Amino acid sequence: MRAIYKRELRSYFHSMIGYVFIAFLVAYTGIYFLAYNLNYGYPYFSYVLSGILFVYLVAIPILTMRCFAEDKKNKTDQMLLTAPVSLFEIVLGKYLAMVTITAVPCVIYLIFPLIIKAQGTAYIKVDYLAILVFFLLGCVYISIGMFVSSLTESVIIAAIGAFGILLLTYLWSGILNFIPSAAWANALAVAVLLTLVVLAVWNMTKNVVICAVLEKIGTKRVYEITGNRLDTYFTLTELMWFLRNHPDMMKKCHKILQVNGYINYKLTEVFSNIADNHLLDVSGIILYLSLIVLFFFLTMQMIQKRRWS
Repeated sequence: MRAIYKRELRSYFHSMIGYVFIAFLVAYTGIYFLAYNLNYGYPYFSYVLSGILFVYLVAIPILTMRCFAEDKKNKTDQMLLTAPVSLFEIVLGKYLAMVTITAVPCVIYLIFPLIIKAQGTAYIKVDYLAILVFFLLGCVYISIGMFVSSLTESVIIAAIGAFGILLLTYLWSGILNFIPSAAWANALAVAVLLTLVVLAVWNMTKNVVICAVLEKIGTKRVYEITGNRLDTYFTLTELMWFLRNHPDMMKKCHKILQVNGYINYKLTEVFSNIADNHLLDVSGIILYLSLIVLFFFLTMQMIQKRRWS
């Protein structure tokens, strides 16, 4: 695994992608830092990170597009898969190489809060937490881009596909405005999403047991989360279900978040909660780690499928 990690890391810098990625992120961060913190005097560096979040949409696909697609195109993946290393070590070595490159600008970001402190008031702990979550979000995006790269032999298609998925997550809140907010629409959206996940897993694994468990757990979770079976219920029915089954929880509720807003809230608002509201969402961190493991597993399944075919 160490040899694969070193090989991948070296290749990123030999092809200049690593240098361009780091320079791109640091340059944009410097521009926003100059505008927000030095010119306007904002004491939080986290505002800068919130402003450059869109840069990930362009930078991450460029970083991940070649990790597996180029090996497929050059047929070097066959040599790699016959090497005396496990599939897990191959995927992990490539993933850690990309994570290392993403970590470099984040380490440089640690200097900016100290510059703010030298000028006056600073919130070091909040800013460092924001940098950590910003890095974890980058790790999630890398796992998504790596999975997309494992699906194709074209680095261009891999880059465009990863960019499209990341753009969808970035614009999700705006897209949700066009989706009905009724309970039946929420339940239907979850059912469709679950079905797509099950079909994707079946296509990669051909394992009936895994797909059946996913479908079983998924349908059960739809009811547990929404209070709905997949029928046309009103939002009032959901609230009544929670009042009957979780009265203590309802007493603590301040606002109700519907299912169709959950994905956007958890994926992008975890970072925004720290950057804008200075609140750490532990469940959101767990979600980030879970998504990394999920797409890591899916990437391994795709490579395994190609190995046996």
